[in-house]
Amino acid sequence: MQPHTTDPFDERPSKTALKKQAHDLQRLGEALSELPDDRLAAVPMPESLLEALRETRRIRSHEGRRRHLQYVGKLMRQTDVEPLREAVAAAQLGTAQNTLELHRLEQWRLELVNDDEALTRWMAEWPETDLQHLRSLIRAARKDAALPPEQRHGKAWRELFQFIKSQFNQPRPDAPHEQF
Repeated sequence: MQPHTTDPFDERPSKTALKKQAHDLQRLGEALSELPDDRLAAVPMPESLLEALRETRRIRSHEGRRRHLQYVGKLMRQTDVEPLREAVAAAQLGTAQNTLELHRLEQWRLELVNDDEALTRWMAEWPETDLQHLRSLIRAARKDAALPPEQRHGKAWRELFQFIKSQFNQPRPDAPHEQF
């Protein structure tokens, strides 16, 4: 039997793996191009890559955009992509947190309008709230909700939401984890 020799070509990534890496870099480049300019400028990257990402936003043609993203992927092969991935992840996490906050505010509004006990729970969590103002907003939102859909204008509903949001944004020394 002959001894097994290691072929240097066996250690290279397959063509499929290389294509997958290229597509991953293109998707990362597309996600980066959607970040706001201030966030994009804060990420450490070569100037040529930054300009290419900004250029991606201006391209409207589908085929032109696809080819330009290939170019962005090529530029990214020469760059440390971990800070770029972290920037995209941080932006996505921020969006998820904002969505969670909006759902929580919406839940409070629904509870306040639909359940009198919710006002008691609200006052237990936010005792500094202007109770009279909150009650008037709840009454107006309830009246608005009772109208037929074609007569609703939603002003009271929006005002109640804004009031709840303002309470959430105030600093609370007793429960700092509740702030948004």
